[in-house]
Amino acid sequence: MPAFKEYNQYDGLGLADLIRSGEVSGPEVVEAAIERIDAVNPLINAVIHPMFELGRRAMASGLPAGPFQGVPFLLKDLIAAYAGVPMASGCRALKHHVPDYDTELVKRYKKTGVVILGKTNTPEFGLMPYTEPEAFGPTRNPWDTARICGGSSGGAAAAVAAGMVPLASGGDGGGSIRIPAACCGLFGLKPTRGRTPNGPYDGEHWQGATVQHVITRSVRDCAAMLDHTQGADAGAPFIVAGPVEPYLKSIEKPPRKLRVAYNTRSPIDSEVDPLCKAAVMETARILENLGHEPVGAEPAIDGDAYARSYVVMNFGEVAADLEELQMLIGRRLTAADVETLTGTAGLLGRTFSAGDFVRCLRHWGHLGRTMGRFFEDYDLYLTPTLACPPPAVGALQPKPLEKAAMKVVNALRAGRLLKASGVVDKLARESINFTPFTILANMTGIPAMSVPLHWTPEGLPLGVQFFAPVGDETTLLQLAAQLETIHPWFDKRPSLDR
Repeated sequence: MPAFKEYNQYDGLGLADLIRSGEVSGPEVVEAAIERIDAVNPLINAVIHPMFELGRRAMASGLPAGPFQGVPFLLKDLIAAYAGVPMASGCRALKHHVPDYDTELVKRYKKTGVVILGKTNTPEFGLMPYTEPEAFGPTRNPWDTARICGGSSGGAAAAVAAGMVPLASGGDGGGSIRIPAACCGLFGLKPTRGRTPNGPYDGEHWQGATVQHVITRSVRDCAAMLDHTQGADAGAPFIVAGPVEPYLKSIEKPPRKLRVAYNTRSPIDSEVDPLCKAAVMETARILENLGHEPVGAEPAIDGDAYARSYVVMNFGEVAADLEELQMLIGRRLTAADVETLTGTAGLLGRTFSAGDFVRCLRHWGHLGRTMGRFFEDYDLYLTPTLACPPPAVGALQPKPLEKAAMKVVNALRAGRLLKASGVVDKLARESINFTPFTILANMTGIPAMSVPLHWTPEGLPLGVQFFAPVGDETTLLQLAAQLETIHPWFDKRPSLDR
């Protein structure tokens, strides 16, 4: 079969149009994707579990006539269970764990007609904003393989940026769609809490912080996939009103004149790179030129409570994850089963009381009300996506001495001693220094997007982030489509082939 050489020059809807028109066949497109994955994956380690034969069989047996019929697709190896296929969640102890069911969102992906060709790399349990699991090794940024691709949907973003697939699934519990989108020069939307389903077993994953969707090169692919995956499933704890009209239809129109608050100060007063600040200011100028009204303003956020309430949730969830992991593998965990940092997080999670945990979640509720009042005066809120351009692989990992100390604490089960030392507040701030802006959307449930409008002088992507009120993905997508038209990014590609 002759190679379809132009494969990675199209977005998902563009490929589906080519297949429908008969200009190329579905098998040609799938083989082009497999060829691309085989050629590029050794350089970046994005796909950790190929599913090529499953994809070929699905194509041969007939795909649903959805908007992405015949389009190659990848699943993040976390939460997105596919019956009969391993799901390790970045963890050594789960390398051979094989779910016997599809999650509801995977079922909906399949109904769009995509051809699923593999699972992508993720940090252990999706905890880190970089994708460097010990179980599978680091995923590298296609723009500079010495740099991180972000996390936790880092494998997905690296695969899309490298032209393996036009879109891939991701999940966002603290920025995990937007962070890698910003690192890899892609479009990433975290929908409103409850917009997409978590079933059949998960209710409020990470206390409702996590929402799943896709990472894409084009805005229209994001809109079309959200049209076909949004909506509650059986037993969903959140019911979100659907859009007035399909998202794909809505982006054909420009947004109304928007009053957009913008801010470059970190909510925890941590350092923000001048390039990230400049990207926001330039975006504000672009918005003004489009007829919108940018206004310098920020919501009132208690930085200490903001950081602490997020990481306490995180620690508590890890403690629960490790308890469930023991039940899943049928024995007590050992130090070899999970990474040192995961073990320490779980240890700390077990030191907090139920009251500690509830107080933190109450702060999330207060913060949500703060944002609700903020959006009475502004339509959107603009910030940097990240505090700095993508750092080097390994730069965000604990230092050797820190890791050694964690091993000692883990071995002694000295979580209460660690908590009493005051290290939790220090860890809280340090853990989000790279991502101080993104967790706001997860804690409050509001939708947010990272838009790839800027690049550094060295050619690294710089995302800017927009937040909207609960349920208003339409305005975000309309603005993104408007920005995509006047400042297109689709043809900006890394130089992996050179």
